[in-house]
Amino acid sequence: MARYIDASCRLCRKEKEKLFLKGDRCYSAKCALDRRGTAPGQHGNRRTKVSEYGMQLREKQKARRFYGVLEKQFSNYFSLAEKQPGVTGENLLRILESRLDNVVYRLGFASSRKEARQLVLHGHFLVDGKKVNIPSFLVKESMNIAVKDTSKKSQKFKILAEAASGKILPKWLDADYEKMSGKVVALPTREDIGIEIKDNLIVEYYSK
Repeated sequence: MARYIDASCRLCRKEKEKLFLKGDRCYSAKCALDRRGTAPGQHGNRRTKVSEYGMQLREKQKARRFYGVLEKQFSNYFSLAEKQPGVTGENLLRILESRLDNVVYRLGFASSRKEARQLVLHGHFLVDGKKVNIPSFLVKESMNIAVKDTSKKSQKFKILAEAASGKILPKWLDADYEKMSGKVVALPTREDIGIEIKDNLIVEYYSK
């Protein structure tokens, strides 16, 4: 399976915005964007005029990198969003937020989406009592996500659950950190994302 293997911090510098790809490091003084705000490469500090197409492309790339989705999969999500009733851009963001790896990260059972993908792939989570090891699995309203019983004993999850117990959850999720489980109480909205994504530009990009 294809995956991005270069430095994650280069992506934030390219988009000139924090995408929170490295967990707690993004909130510390070690954040590469805070230390070097220019785009990566020898011409990173060059000022260039961005075309309309360029702005649409950058917005699509930002959303794709924020959720850690490859190009083909992102395009498939857009096609799915187009077929659903409602606003296509909002449908797309709802689909991306509903990915299991993103839900695991939002619940606090991983320090980053990248780590969440790895933990899901290794089979540490149950969805409605059944093991799911597919990061792209789309959760639905009223579904329960729980750490597997054997995984609850590991020091890794104990530390994660303790750290997550004080965080503010998105309104569409609920969690019980003593039981190491969470529930989808509603469908996510565009206000629950955490960064500004201009979904109208993404729609325009794919409409060409």
